[in-house]
Amino acid sequence: MKQSFVYGALVLLLSGLFNRVLGFVYQIIMIRLIHPEGIGLFAMVYPVYVLALVLATAGVPVAISKLVAEEAALSNMRGAYRIFKACLAGLVISSSLVSVLCFLITPALLKYVFPNPKVYYIFLSLIPGVLIVALGSALKGFFQGMQQMTPSALTQSLEQLLRVVSGLFFARLLLPKGVEFAAVGASLGVVIGEMSGLLLIAFIFIRRRPRVSKKTSLYRAQPLKQICGRVSSLAVPVTLTRFISTLFLSIDAVLIPQRLQAGGLSLADATAAYGQFVGIAQSILFVPGIVTISLATALIPAVSDALALNNIRLVRSRCETSIRVTLLAGLPCVVIFLLLADELCGFIFGYAEAGASLKVLALGGIFLYLQQTTTGILQGMGEASRPFRNLVIASACKITGIFYLTGLPHLGIKGCAAAIASGYLIMACLNISDIYRLTGLKIKLAKVVLKPLTAAAVMAAAVYTFKNYYGLTAQAGFLHIAGCLLAGMITYLFLLLLNGSVDKNDVKLFKNGSY
Repeated sequence: MKQSFVYGALVLLLSGLFNRVLGFVYQIIMIRLIHPEGIGLFAMVYPVYVLALVLATAGVPVAISKLVAEEAALSNMRGAYRIFKACLAGLVISSSLVSVLCFLITPALLKYVFPNPKVYYIFLSLIPGVLIVALGSALKGFFQGMQQMTPSALTQSLEQLLRVVSGLFFARLLLPKGVEFAAVGASLGVVIGEMSGLLLIAFIFIRRRPRVSKKTSLYRAQPLKQICGRVSSLAVPVTLTRFISTLFLSIDAVLIPQRLQAGGLSLADATAAYGQFVGIAQSILFVPGIVTISLATALIPAVSDALALNNIRLVRSRCETSIRVTLLAGLPCVVIFLLLADELCGFIFGYAEAGASLKVLALGGIFLYLQQTTTGILQGMGEASRPFRNLVIASACKITGIFYLTGLPHLGIKGCAAAIASGYLIMACLNISDIYRLTGLKIKLAKVVLKPLTAAAVMAAAVYTFKNYYGLTAQAGFLHIAGCLLAGMITYLFLLLLNGSVDKNDVKLFKNGSY
């Protein structure tokens, strides 16, 4: 049965929130279990694995979703199934070829790409997941095309749950053999989670797939060549965007440990420093993304609707509101990450030294959150090529910064953090510039920017005062950290109300669901 858009979006949002929270808890336990070196080893190969997934699926699941939706709208289930079967066959072939290729080139990757030879078995254990993910993504695309979001949500939640449980189990089981084998356990958890998701959605497909009625015999089946053309026209742009973005992440995973070694660190120390950076500092920085990514997802249809109505004023209003909400939600997080970085990293993960890089990342945190929101705006306007272009420019600048700054002995991983923060800044500015050109958006500087900044500055003073008064250190306990956070947030919210950053009209709009 077709679900309403609101219901489907809510189901996916709840599933995403569950997965994020569970994933963050998993990260905390895993880094304490296999230590930063194990996390660093896994983080080196995972972007390359994702790159293999992008090549194997080639944007076909997105095409399945869109084309099945078109055929279902015409009540042509025979045509929908023909498209699905053709795409599924293509995915089986492409994912099998990519899997074989990965096995064959692993020695070359180990010699020329991966900076640590201990990743060999970690990467091999991930390769079976390529075929599994390809098959599961095809089935998810089919249900999404039928506007049935519950199967995808259930599958994603089961995948995450099994990944966490099995990953921790095998990591603990293999830890006595060495940290690299414990990281293999984490890889096995990924594959087991994906297999469980495939089995569940296959079961749902067998039991709940729509039946073909006699009416669909009136529709003439499309030739396979025409289906391939329709799929390619949708899949190629998606593949290009995902491939480039994933390629840049893979370059980061290879380049950062190498430049840390160039700065004087040993191979083990460079791997551990990279593991702390990815597994701790970036994990904490990305936590507010639960809000901003959800906002970006909601903005795509919201901006599209306003454009369809040719209501440019409404487009500008929604753009300004989204930027304001992003700043209101992101600024207090930046303050907390700047002033309590050591305490958070020490209390949550047990590695307070990761706070040094989190402080530098926090300087670019607000631009990361703005980048996510403004990308949603541009995609909603049908201008997906613009954030892609901006991503390429920002990533090129970021990689240049990583190469030069990370290799400096007095900067090391902090230089890497500075380069990545600069990338966030560049992309956010380019996105906002594009929105201005397309819509003529003029932001109310006082209400949108200056008043939230003022509230955040006073909050920073309150947190700093509380921290010094109680003498918080990297070994601070839960109650002291919670008290500091509570004092800061109360101060921030009070200032927002006092200076008019949030007023009665905002509360009314929020209650009415008009945002």
